[in-house]
Amino acid sequence: MASPLELTLVLLFAACVGVVLFRILHLPPMLGYLSVGIVIGPHALGLAADSQRVQYLAEFGVVFLMFSIGIEFSLPKLKSMRRVVLGLGVSQVLGTLFVAVGLGAVVNLFWSFSWQASVALGGALAMSSTAIVTKMLAERLELETEHGRNIMGVLLFQDLAVVPLLIVISALGGNSKALVLALSLAALKITGALTLLLWVGQKLVGRWFHIVAARRSQELFMLNLLLLTLGLAYITEHLGLSMALGAFIAGMLIAETPFRHQVEDDIKPFRDVLLGLFFITTGMLLDPAIVMKQPLLVLLFFVGPLVVKFTLIAGLARLFGSPPGTAIRTGLGLAQAGEFGFVLLNLVIDRQLLDPSLSQAVLAGMLLSMLCAPFLIINADRIALRFVANEWMMQSLQMTKIATQSIKTSGHVIICGYGRCGQNLARMLEQEGIGYVALDLDPDRVMEAASSGETVVFGDAARREALVAAGIHRAAGIVVTYDSTPAALKVLAQVQALEPTLPVVVRTVDDTHIDDLIAAGATEVVPEIVEGSLMLASHALVLMGVPMRRVLRRVAQARNERYSLLRGYFHGFDDEDEGGEREQVRLQSVPLSLNADAVGRTLGELRLDKLGVTVTAIRRHGIRGVEPVSETRLMAEDIVVLRGLPEKLMAAEHRLLGRE
Repeated sequence: MASPLELTLVLLFAACVGVVLFRILHLPPMLGYLSVGIVIGPHALGLAADSQRVQYLAEFGVVFLMFSIGIEFSLPKLKSMRRVVLGLGVSQVLGTLFVAVGLGAVVNLFWSFSWQASVALGGALAMSSTAIVTKMLAERLELETEHGRNIMGVLLFQDLAVVPLLIVISALGGNSKALVLALSLAALKITGALTLLLWVGQKLVGRWFHIVAARRSQELFMLNLLLLTLGLAYITEHLGLSMALGAFIAGMLIAETPFRHQVEDDIKPFRDVLLGLFFITTGMLLDPAIVMKQPLLVLLFFVGPLVVKFTLIAGLARLFGSPPGTAIRTGLGLAQAGEFGFVLLNLVIDRQLLDPSLSQAVLAGMLLSMLCAPFLIINADRIALRFVANEWMMQSLQMTKIATQSIKTSGHVIICGYGRCGQNLARMLEQEGIGYVALDLDPDRVMEAASSGETVVFGDAARREALVAAGIHRAAGIVVTYDSTPAALKVLAQVQALEPTLPVVVRTVDDTHIDDLIAAGATEVVPEIVEGSLMLASHALVLMGVPMRRVLRRVAQARNERYSLLRGYFHGFDDEDEGGEREQVRLQSVPLSLNADAVGRTLGELRLDKLGVTVTAIRRHGIRGVEPVSETRLMAEDIVVLRGLPEKLMAAEHRLLGRE
């Protein structure tokens, strides 16, 4: 048996190789994790035969993923989704159970197949993969779309449905009165837990995190974040619910506080690494020998549930008022099996409700459906356009709505994202008599704003058709108001393809990605933290008596030089890793001793610029008056102020002090 360290090294090495290979092939990384799990698992090479050691740790990947999703779904948003959760979600789970019982009755005419086995199998197959689907939707920026909301609503109810399904499967064949009592107790637990955590927790979490943040300790903040996430996961698991549900509630509670953006950055490394482990351990469950011995049976449990669930979910989505294209995308997103399905299937095997060989075939079919899930989601648009006759018309109508708003305007501004920043920009443009067209993916926000007469329409600014309909060829400029760099890069790529000379202003949180965005075609990048510090400094200078004209000149100079004078600062303990990025430009002072290698040499001779470091100042004899030009010769006891990335600064310090 491999030691814990050997097992960890095998998992890390296999994960790195698998993800790199699938990235090269332009395939989703999660497929690399699943494939790696199959290859190194106990049924193949056997390099990681003891999957139980990492199984529990890997489940935390789903916990942190659901926490991240919970941050995006605040309490008001969840209330607005109750029709989807309690309508489409309930119908999907019950519908799958009814279909399974019906098909089981047909099978029982030819082979022995009890109704208990049908119910148990139906419950396992009713689940969809929360981990795969939510990660794919988040990466594709589809969480706020109509089909994204449908999918998230169903997944949330599936998480709730796991508890009664576990009770039902455990009690199948037992006393019916005990089953009713157990289900009633579970319903009380769910209602009590949700009420306590949501209503009481909402008041306590905000106050407590304000107290923690006031201590200005990143370590303390992170400890409280982990305590909240894992603590609520423990409480819900202890009450017989899933850990993922508790983590989701923790995310919703954090979403009501001002710390949501910082929390998202802090939790991301834990989430991605542990989620990768989860996919690897899921792949370990597949036995390739079963696929080879019973290919037809595996194919039946692979294709059958996919087709049945897709048809059922798409039909229910249409019944609940979704357009045909949205219904198809919803069905494709939920057709695969899920991780909680494995929990239910293991219970089915323990209760001996299914023949062992049949249960292995079901397991193989479920894993294969999870492997194909990313392909279904990626190609959902193509499939919808191919099989829905009026999908082209529906998309054309959407583009027509956008075009209707922009057809009479020229020289307008296209606002990508209509949150608080976008709405403030729109008001200022209106005051100056400048037209605008805003694109946003939040249907509630769009409906409310449009009903009040504002020029905002539902549309994805990263899509070529939406930008064309918004009048990109007649526009005077584009402003990207959301602070997601990957989303901004997608918009910039479309702008470069359509109107490469069109000015584009992009908002970011800090100065980390300024160069990347400018290289992608951004005309101006406005980092909030740097711009905020610039405004703070300008107000302070005015209050100190510096003439307004001089202050405005300095502010204009900093902006004209793309904040180059402000990009970098002396880091302290309390701002380590601010913004979730370690690689930020910073300042560093290097005192030169008598024996320093740089003493007596000029800056031109040292060639620090070749290392990617700039000398911003030289302090000599307590006076900061030496001009840092190429001819400047350094002297002992000089203090050289450098600006650059941490590893570049280290190399420059070594060159100055003679330790290279």
